[in-house]
Amino acid sequence: MIPQEFNLIDTLKVYENIFLGNEIKVRGPFLDKSSMVKKTREILTELNAGSIDPESFISNLSVAQKQMVEIGKALNHESNLLIMDEPTTVLNSEEVQLLFTLVRKIKAKGVSIIFISHKLREVKEICDEVLILRDGKQIQCTSTDGLEIDDMVKGMVGRDMSQIFPDKLPPADKVYFSVRNLSVPGLIQDISFDLKKGEILGFAGLMGAGRTETAETIMGLRKKSAGRYTLDGNEIEINTPEDAIKNRIAYLSEDRQKKGIILNFGIPQNISLISLKKYIRGLINSKKEQDAADVYVRKFNIKSASLKSQLRYLSGGNQQKVYLAKWMDTNPDILILDEPTRGIDVNARLEIYQFIQNLAKNGISCIVISSELEEVIGLCSRVIVMKDGKISGELSEDQLNEEDIMFYATGIKEGEKAV
Repeated sequence: MIPQEFNLIDTLKVYENIFLGNEIKVRGPFLDKSSMVKKTREILTELNAGSIDPESFISNLSVAQKQMVEIGKALNHESNLLIMDEPTTVLNSEEVQLLFTLVRKIKAKGVSIIFISHKLREVKEICDEVLILRDGKQIQCTSTDGLEIDDMVKGMVGRDMSQIFPDKLPPADKVYFSVRNLSVPGLIQDISFDLKKGEILGFAGLMGAGRTETAETIMGLRKKSAGRYTLDGNEIEINTPEDAIKNRIAYLSEDRQKKGIILNFGIPQNISLISLKKYIRGLINSKKEQDAADVYVRKFNIKSASLKSQLRYLSGGNQQKVYLAKWMDTNPDILILDEPTRGIDVNARLEIYQFIQNLAKNGISCIVISSELEEVIGLCSRVIVMKDGKISGELSEDQLNEEDIMFYATGIKEGEKAV
């Protein structure tokens, strides 16, 4: 099984994770490290992830690289049944097609595959049959031949969907936040862009393009070697996350379980993680904390047995809503969302899309980083495309299409900017 949430050990190396419990031995208890490293390299090369060093520690990998290791770990076992739970959530379109080529090869060998996904176009492309579930009940089981995506959406959410994305609203003309010549050695170089008041600005690119690193640098999680920030006409300095929070900048990481929430905490304790000071009067005012959480539960439609339920028992979509609530409790003016709908169901995805648009309506500027081209095109008024740590292009509303984004992401086009 390839699980939705990573089941890797951060303190072990890539090859050690791939062969965990299935080690190659020389004789007796002695392990054949060289054979395991060689086999790991072969598996990663087949996944077009040969840049991942088999002897790197998992803790040093990006989320997309971890996903490749998780897939490689499953492929290393000779199985009759392979269960893939949201295997493409952090992969770009090229990586998805490569994975699908491997899936077809595995299928041709007689292996049965259960492919769990909320990406309905992928379900239609790769699956022979589809089983639709809603609230733990079977709604439909049928061949994907002739089945339309709209029919799948209707079965999943229980109502007709005239459109997935809310209508776009034009942002204000005022530039609210500017980044100039931002650089981090070996990661990003000379990044410059403007973010308007109430704008939803998209960032697209392939794995390793530098999108997440740009966001982490703006948030003070990485030390810049050069660069300037201007907020509402005033130059500001951001060197730490505390600086960013003081300037009312918020950041939802792409890896919510490792960097965003605490799984064995309840909803109130997670929501107040950053804004705890406003709940302290000598001691933590637990009632005030719970009252605030109750407001967010209603506002975000968070489904949980109780406020005290640990987040590990919530679905991915409800965990993400709690994570959003945590940052909204800091009253941000700028919200950076890195893969905001990764691993969540269609209903929760639509709610988050509507929430992002409502923020923009209220003047909050949003940056959406996503590997799903449909998402950045459907949500954003402009999209900045990155490649190899640099901005390779910028597309405005009337220019937004998957083909041009991929041209910039792969370097076929470069250096052109929307006017």
